[in-house]
Amino acid sequence: MIDGIRLKVCGLTTAADAAFAADSGFDFLGFNLYPKSPRYLPLESFQRLARHPAHVRLVAVTVEPSLAELARMNAAGFDFFQVHFRYDLPASTIASWAETVGVNRLWLAPKLPPAVDVPVELLPPAGTFLLDTFDPEKFGGTGRTGDWGKFARHQQAHPNKTWILSGGLNPDNVAEAIRQSGARFIDVNSGVESSPGVKDQGKISALAKAILAR
Repeated sequence: MIDGIRLKVCGLTTAADAAFAADSGFDFLGFNLYPKSPRYLPLESFQRLARHPAHVRLVAVTVEPSLAELARMNAAGFDFFQVHFRYDLPASTIASWAETVGVNRLWLAPKLPPAVDVPVELLPPAGTFLLDTFDPEKFGGTGRTGDWGKFARHQQAHPNKTWILSGGLNPDNVAEAIRQSGARFIDVNSGVESSPGVKDQGKISALAKAILAR
């Protein structure tokens, strides 16, 4: 945590990048297990990474997983499960994810078109929601900023849930994003990279300084 803001860095592929982020004040380390992602890390590769500092939590990032896939991620030692999905999936599918890993460990990241808010029926199965920039073809990872006002509206309407702001955050815009959205929990990825899956230590340090200086 930096100045009251919880931070997650996503798309990690190396132990060195994970360790640097943890040392820089990040609370959560995200590993993308979705094969179509440019930051894809096979589960077996994740398991070969060095142990992580005890104060950070590990997040499995995936897209519409099967229950068997979730169970394998759970067995691999992840603390939380960030699931990206089409917002109009059957409620029974989402409920089954919660039953597999637990409501408090499931982070839902619905793919919301600009005019669509998080449906109220999606709220009970999870304690945490991540709002990322909409793209008709992708499940996040666009590098573009999203609708900060929409994020603020959701966070104000449902204060009993944890809300994570994602989408195009970097050292240059993070302070303004926090100001406009009211976010207390942010997720960064391409904004602290030199190339997909390769983190830039200078950008990570600059992001931390920007949060402190806001």
